[in-house]
Amino acid sequence: MGFLYFIHVLVCLLLILVILLQSSKGGGLAGVFGGSDWGGVFGGRGPATLLSKATIWLGIFFALTSLSIALFSVKSPARAKSYLQQVVEKEKKASPANILPAVPGVPETPKEGQK
Repeated sequence: MGFLYFIHVLVCLLLILVILLQSSKGGGLAGVFGGSDWGGVFGGRGPATLLSKATIWLGIFFALTSLSIALFSVKSPARAKSYLQQVVEKEKKASPANILPAVPGVPETPKEGQK
């Protein structure tokens, strides 16, 4: 499970980087790294198609790792209780009314489920 989290974080970081490198109307982050020189390395339309394809594939991997993490983290409904539910159950068992002795002359309050 830890390996899956590592892959998911790595895909997230790469996806952020690839999206920021894409040039937009403002030039994007590609201009910081000499965006005009990209044409010589990849051809006229090379970086746009390369970054577009990388974005698509990283998006697919992101979705797959997200679904995998969700599926592996599901517990059986019989034993799956949230932390809040566990605390409420513990408080019911250890409430002050259950711990303190009865005061003489004061009528007892009915416990939960009794009338």
